[in-house]
Amino acid sequence: MKFLRFRLAPDNLKVSFMRFRRYSYPFSALASIASVALFLMVGLNYGIDFSGGTLLELRNKEGIANLAELRATTEKLGLGEVEVQAFGDERDVSVRVRLQPGGDVAQQAAMTKVLDAVKDKYEVRRSEVVGPRVSGELVQSGTIGVVLSILAVLAYLWFRYEWQLAVAAVIATMHDLLLTIGFFSLTRIEFNITSIAAILTIVGVSLNETVIVLDRIRETLRKYRKTPIAEIIDMSVNAVISRTIMTSTTTLMALLALVLFGGHVIRSFSLAMMFGIIAGVYSSIFICSPILIYLGMRNDSLSAVEPEKGKAKENA
Repeated sequence: MKFLRFRLAPDNLKVSFMRFRRYSYPFSALASIASVALFLMVGLNYGIDFSGGTLLELRNKEGIANLAELRATTEKLGLGEVEVQAFGDERDVSVRVRLQPGGDVAQQAAMTKVLDAVKDKYEVRRSEVVGPRVSGELVQSGTIGVVLSILAVLAYLWFRYEWQLAVAAVIATMHDLLLTIGFFSLTRIEFNITSIAAILTIVGVSLNETVIVLDRIRETLRKYRKTPIAEIIDMSVNAVISRTIMTSTTTLMALLALVLFGGHVIRSFSLAMMFGIIAGVYSSIFICSPILIYLGMRNDSLSAVEPEKGKAKENA
């Protein structure tokens, strides 16, 4: 009995990916500069976790939530800037009150004021209060966690590969992180604790894609000693492109389901992950791989490794 095999790319695919480096590098450079500019000028839309304050998720008892009316009601309470946004169902709305002077007592009083003002038309679905001390600790812990994780990943890459491959992997990983921060700044998606988890996951996903491509390049370098490096990279990318498309597509489909049906709480995580996966695939092919050409990697770059392995086998 013969079994049908589903393929997203033919076995003999021969796409010259390296010729696109003339366009991918200027594009990535502009995108990276734009990400830095957005972060410095606009900043991130910090959630209650990091900025502190009160978050209420309300549902209209009668029908569609009237955002304009709710904004007018909350502005009369004298609580400063109050953000009112629709989310999820057309009956749902979120109200976010910034930190109030006076500590936790004042914050609780602010939440009580809002609830008393809207209780006739809205029911409370979720309430959350985060004080300035807690939010500051979360910012510090989240930043330390991200930095230490990135340093551990970079150290692994440096010891795992020859220096050209390590530098390429490091640049690709930092490229993805930079674009993800720019994505948060541009879209104004709430940046909270789940966003930290998304960034750490994106590091792992990006590293996974990069390692697969680099391992195949290293294997092909040892096999073809006289083939130009650009052709070797194209051969390697073509060999793994089917696997990359399959895994990325299935992951994106799962994340799309989370975006559509997972609710407001994990939407920022899901959207960031979707962007990170796309950026990871792009960087592993069009950023990481071409760097090897610019770093002057040659077919004999691994020649010093081969004799050492041969001697080790003889001594064994």
